[in-house]
Amino acid sequence: MVDLTRALAGPQATMMLADLGARVIKVEAAAGDDSRHWGPPFVGDDEVSTYFLSCNRNKESVTADLKSTEGRTLLEALVQRADVLVENFRPGVLDRLGFSLDTLHQLNPRLVVCSLTGFGHDGPEGQRPGYDQIAQGEAGLMSLTGEPDAPTKVGVAIGDLLAGMNAAYGIAAALFEREHTGRGRVVRTSLLASIVGIHAFQGTRHTVAGLVPGGEGNHHPSIAPYGLFETEDAPIQIACGNDAIWRRLCGVLDLVADDPVVATNADRVANRRQLTAVLNERLRYGPAEHWLRLLDDAGVPAGRVRTLDEVYAWEQTRSQGLLVDVEHPTLGHLQLPGPALRFDDNAYAGARAAHVHPPLLGEHNDTVRTWLGLTPAAADTTDMKEEA
Repeated sequence: MVDLTRALAGPQATMMLADLGARVIKVEAAAGDDSRHWGPPFVGDDEVSTYFLSCNRNKESVTADLKSTEGRTLLEALVQRADVLVENFRPGVLDRLGFSLDTLHQLNPRLVVCSLTGFGHDGPEGQRPGYDQIAQGEAGLMSLTGEPDAPTKVGVAIGDLLAGMNAAYGIAAALFEREHTGRGRVVRTSLLASIVGIHAFQGTRHTVAGLVPGGEGNHHPSIAPYGLFETEDAPIQIACGNDAIWRRLCGVLDLVADDPVVATNADRVANRRQLTAVLNERLRYGPAEHWLRLLDDAGVPAGRVRTLDEVYAWEQTRSQGLLVDVEHPTLGHLQLPGPALRFDDNAYAGARAAHVHPPLLGEHNDTVRTWLGLTPAAADTTDMKEEA
């Protein structure tokens, strides 16, 4: 895979496929991927960005100026050998660099090209630069998150991450199709498409029911009780997905399950403020651990709200392989958040037995050029900063 992406959406896509065994060659400007400079926090004497470490494991890095003869020669050689090229330039940039889709497929008819943009490759606003928080607002997600009249972004760059996931499965589908057709195709996604694509029940609340949903805080708009509740010492979450669970919750809290005000889910949603107040009042008579134990014994889905240090120390997290160990050339031993997929007996043919550190900038300049039959040389200087 030739990875011309930077920041998060594209690097997330290529990292997901690198985790599954793809060889990913990341082509960077002389200054490196933008995310190498995003911090603090930075770690080590060379001030390595923890942001960059989060989305670039299992890749090789070469530096090149794609506007130079040497850079274009390098990219042409990579394209001729590649299965996939991934880019997140603004629409038209790759054409101006001399690598239009027609040119890419003349060089390699089997090449799958994946393009990630902010708002789509065409349409009246297709040229807009794509940054996650802008897309969260424009695509409606912030209007659904947080308290009423207080639009709130999600705590991670969810538009970028979703676009990366969509790109990865689109690439996998195109590679599968290529086994039958012998030809590559173009896969496109965007931050806008990826966020609108997960509106789910909030979307149909508008498109079908004609409502305009807003922020609901930490409670569900269509299920109750389903949200965050206060105990004596810490908040807990409770999810009553059906009436049977509701009745079990009532048994724990000594409530009347068949009270007409709260007998059905529709009743409970209609009277959610009153219901939430009653539950909070009951739960404040004991600490979180007490209630979580009773709810678990009764078969009521519930949980605490963990901080990230608690999540990564949690044995359940570790049991799922969600932390991976790598040895970094300058930072030494690192633990990184790991891939979400597991395969039976870890026997998937392409899965990595061990993960490789996110690369130093230009770490593979000579080895990649030698593999391509090019003369190893110091990378060109460049300013390859056309936003997604």
